[in-house]
Amino acid sequence: MDKIVSNKINLQVLYEDNHIIAVNKRPGDIVQGDKTGDKPLSEVVKTYLKEKYNKPGNVYLGVVHRLDRPTSGIVIFAKTSKALPRLNKLFKEKEAKKTYWAIVKNAPPKDTDILTHFLKRNPKQNKSYAHIKEVPDSKRAVLEYRILKKLDNYFLLEIDLHTGRHHQIRSQLSAIGCPIKGDLKYGFDRSNKDASIHLHARKLVFEHPVKKEKLEIIAAPPQDSLWDASL
Repeated sequence: MDKIVSNKINLQVLYEDNHIIAVNKRPGDIVQGDKTGDKPLSEVVKTYLKEKYNKPGNVYLGVVHRLDRPTSGIVIFAKTSKALPRLNKLFKEKEAKKTYWAIVKNAPPKDTDILTHFLKRNPKQNKSYAHIKEVPDSKRAVLEYRILKKLDNYFLLEIDLHTGRHHQIRSQLSAIGCPIKGDLKYGFDRSNKDASIHLHARKLVFEHPVKKEKLEIIAAPPQDSLWDASL
């Protein structure tokens, strides 16, 4: 898949056609506007489309899903009102297969495993707590991980999400004693200098909402010594 980099507005486009656009989100970017007032990725993509196609007036762009601010990787946007509800349905019904990479300091108990927890969200802390058994207002969370590579002092894990819960990977890995590098909120001992965490949305596989063809999109992780050693 061709990779297009727009240096003018610092955007890495992984895939684009008439109906959708996939970009590689940098850690620190927010997908959609929030109370911080920082410019969201959605607005950056709109500017890119406006400039690329010389569009007058407003540019249509639908937000399909989000990634946590300190996380990097694939984000899909809808370019047409036809594609948006179809993509929303696809993500809601878990028909998009999401694969993540995470770097952790501690070795997980097993080389590969399926983790099942019940996550309870605390909105005031913007944090989810993982419980072994169901508790009031909790949601079942399931993921599968495998150790991909042993790095110097760290482990690279590949994770397939079976459910999509708030901070699911961060919370579940922390619950087995493997907080993600840089993730102070979930128990790592120090933050990364750029406030990122080493969690990356690596691959997304789904059926194109209009063309009905299988799409597989892969995003390179950010450049730093640990991620570079992972490749």
